[in-house]
Amino acid sequence: MIEQETIAAIKTKFNALKVELDERSRRLWAATEACALGHGGVSAVSRATGIAESTIRIGKREMSEKASNVDERRVRKKGGGRKSLTHTDSDILTELDALVEPSSRGDPISPLRWTCKSTRKLSEELKAQGHSVSHAQVGKLLSDLNYSLQGTQKRMEGKAHPDRDAQFRFINSKVIEFQKYGHPVISVDTKKKELIGRFFNSGREYQPQGKPEEVETYDFPSLSDGKGIPYGVYDMTKNQGWVCVGTDHDTAQFAVHTIHQWWLQMGMDTYPAAKKLLITADGGGSNGSRNRLWKVELQNFSDKSGIEITVCHFPPGTSKWNKIEHRMFSHITKNWRGRPLTSHEVIVNLIANTTTNTGLKIKAVLDEKAYPTGVKISDKEIESINLVRNEFHGDWNYTIAPSSNQ
Repeated sequence: MIEQETIAAIKTKFNALKVELDERSRRLWAATEACALGHGGVSAVSRATGIAESTIRIGKREMSEKASNVDERRVRKKGGGRKSLTHTDSDILTELDALVEPSSRGDPISPLRWTCKSTRKLSEELKAQGHSVSHAQVGKLLSDLNYSLQGTQKRMEGKAHPDRDAQFRFINSKVIEFQKYGHPVISVDTKKKELIGRFFNSGREYQPQGKPEEVETYDFPSLSDGKGIPYGVYDMTKNQGWVCVGTDHDTAQFAVHTIHQWWLQMGMDTYPAAKKLLITADGGGSNGSRNRLWKVELQNFSDKSGIEITVCHFPPGTSKWNKIEHRMFSHITKNWRGRPLTSHEVIVNLIANTTTNTGLKIKAVLDEKAYPTGVKISDKEIESINLVRNEFHGDWNYTIAPSSNQ
């Protein structure tokens, strides 16, 4: 039921307008008011204005027909008005496209090749070529050419190795084989080196309102109190991790020392009967497939522990598939987001307190030993390693057993 105040308001508006409206305009105005009121609107407007309900319904029908035929009352003839820029300047789209992507047009000396491709700069260059166009018009033309403002996206990993997928399958089969027989399987890698001090750390953390953690404006190494180098070992079967935070250099000695410490502190207790160990690692860095010192240190570890070590390296450019990256390191990064890493102790504690809903547990220690770089390994030392290469990519897949004289 429509209230009397509403009907009175319609009557007041109609009395003020009716001298200015012709018969058709009154009919359409009444129909508009009735539509706005909804159910019962036709009768309410009829009572307020004295216009017959049938007349108001005719007005509603005319409005409906008008909506379906927008050209019924065109003021301007079809095709009238100012011509589009592309109609008056047929070459502008081609030349604009060439400016935005000069490399695809074979124009390496374009003045915009190494500058910001803003609409204002593009407008200035087009004007210099004789085109009358504003920066706003350039923006519309770019949209017509299917261009949009975009950032970069990390997807390029370099040229894929032809045996990339085959190596993935090989690693997977090895992991399944070792786990089936109860042998330990670990994923190893070095996390990003961290500067010690009040430096910016990405992410946000809850703080009292208006009191953000203050950090240095610049993260120059000269302003730091040293560096932290987290080298991690992730047990894929038990969902457990071990991290040594080094203070010197990320070398093969440091990497294998960390693995050895994991074995002594965690591995031996978890796998008391183990005689074999599988390591999955990246193809470069301190645990690289071509790193001679890495293999020498693994031989020393094998001799001391008495276990046979099988290593499978990931193909070049595929380090992100290493389990430790998304099963352990990613959670460590989340745990210290938005916090300055002010000391080695802070790094160790934050790593050790990293947990997940899936039950991840990590132990962390500080390693202040010196690990010199530039250690040379002779051919004789390489030949003394008790190493057997796999038939499939022996450069990526090999086994080092304890020396026969042990």
